[in-house]
Amino acid sequence: MLYNHTMHPDKSINSFHLLGEEIRNFLDGKASQQAEWEKVLQLAEQENGWFTPESIIRALKGISLWLEKGALTKWLAEYPQLKTENKKPLTVGVVMAGNIPLVGFHDFLCVLLSGNILHAKLSHSDARLLPFLANKLIEIEPAWKEKIQFVEKLNGTLNAVIATGSNNTARHFEYYFRNVPHIIRRNRNGIAVLTGSETDTELNALGVDIFSYFGLGCRNVSKLYVPNNYDFSNFFKNIEPYKTVINHNKYHSNYVYNRTIYLMDGKKFTDNGFLAVINNPALSSPIAVLNFEEYENMEKLNKDLNGMKEQIQCVVCKDQKLDAPAKVIPFGETQSPSLSDYADGVDVMLFLLEQHD
Repeated sequence: MLYNHTMHPDKSINSFHLLGEEIRNFLDGKASQQAEWEKVLQLAEQENGWFTPESIIRALKGISLWLEKGALTKWLAEYPQLKTENKKPLTVGVVMAGNIPLVGFHDFLCVLLSGNILHAKLSHSDARLLPFLANKLIEIEPAWKEKIQFVEKLNGTLNAVIATGSNNTARHFEYYFRNVPHIIRRNRNGIAVLTGSETDTELNALGVDIFSYFGLGCRNVSKLYVPNNYDFSNFFKNIEPYKTVINHNKYHSNYVYNRTIYLMDGKKFTDNGFLAVINNPALSSPIAVLNFEEYENMEKLNKDLNGMKEQIQCVVCKDQKLDAPAKVIPFGETQSPSLSDYADGVDVMLFLLEQHD
């Protein structure tokens, strides 16, 4: 099917702003169809036990900030090409992840606000929420109906592809979409570099980076780099407020399982009843586990981290001597990216615009 419809950029921005208003109304308990929203959250949790109402609401709060008119206008002003209508829309396929709620929304936003047509293959782990928001968007502006398709499989008529998956699936994507301009995302993790001078407030905020979405996001901190002989007592004291995470059945099961494995293998670790902390060089850690590694000096750490830059999504640190291999994020804000914080540091909007050159 050929799509000839174009939409003025101002109209596009306004429709997403109004979607943001609907989200904000729901979050404030004032949506005209509040029960409908609550039902969708309930169904999403039934289909994926990690998607608690609290996690979905956290994701919606972040999206609502993106969809403020000022934020959208400022972001899109960085791309002068978007000031005029896209007369020749491309068909862009997006393979979406499902590790945390609505993780594919940013790609959804980029494809549509660049004036292109979206063919989205949803993860079975998150197949409920984005179609719901898309329907809300179409109710606001019916012209979007021609621009949005959710598909079971991406076909061969695509002009560009954005795909997110594991390292294994990324190899499959690279081959399958080898003849199509593409962005392929692999496993990445957030890390934190501590110096021992962190305040209680900063260490408490670090708990948000570790425990939000149960640590399942690529921006969650999964590993700490600490000075030699670092004393973890203050760290444990300040993350104590997050202990309720253990009340979640799936998280609790993972905590018990990983702790049991470490005990059976005779591995040395420290835990506080809801998080196991273990000396491990790996960047990625299992659920309910936080890896750590000691460093001798910042110079050597800079070298080591930059050698792993393709595996690091973001870095939490306040030390100005750190030559970070990825964007440095303040404590507590790894899961609050701005519109211009592109996954893997790859500018999706620029990529889409370049396909028109």
